[in-house]
Amino acid sequence: MVTIRREGPDDAEAVARVHVHGWRSGYAGIMPEEVLARLNVAAWAQRRRDLGTAAPEHPFTTLLAEAGGRVVGFTSFGPYRNNQDRDDLDPAYGEVVSLFVEPARWGDGTAGTLLAAARAGLADRGWTEYRLWVLAANQRARRFCARAGLSPDGERATYPVPLAGGRTPVGLVELRYAGAVGG
Repeated sequence: MVTIRREGPDDAEAVARVHVHGWRSGYAGIMPEEVLARLNVAAWAQRRRDLGTAAPEHPFTTLLAEAGGRVVGFTSFGPYRNNQDRDDLDPAYGEVVSLFVEPARWGDGTAGTLLAAARAGLADRGWTEYRLWVLAANQRARRFCARAGLSPDGERATYPVPLAGGRTPVGLVELRYAGAVGG
């Protein structure tokens, strides 16, 4: 059984662990291997603490999925980020900024439960439409979006993936999906 709760100040490490595991499995073959190999749970946890993601006044809400007392997934949502910039927010639309589940739980309904909770949270904040970005090569995520009633709206962006040694970043194509919060 999965339960959903809001992120607390002591959850940064658990969220970062799920995030890193999700990237390593979900982006294998999409993201350069050197990038996935250097992901660091402690560094990502510290970044969450520095950003204050668990603070009630943070513009984005993070909800956690727990099973057996362990965090197995999370989603973050809030106002739409123009150009994916957390400092340039568009209050006309909601956005699911992230949704990651431990790979061992893929296909068991945890992601759908998290998305439903995010949609309820967006509705509670008054949004009727929301958006999210997906790497074009991430077929698993794109199928999930389609099953959830989301569809590409024609917007594209390039996600720059930094490489070590000052090399030119790799640009990965992202597609924006949109849908109704209640749909």
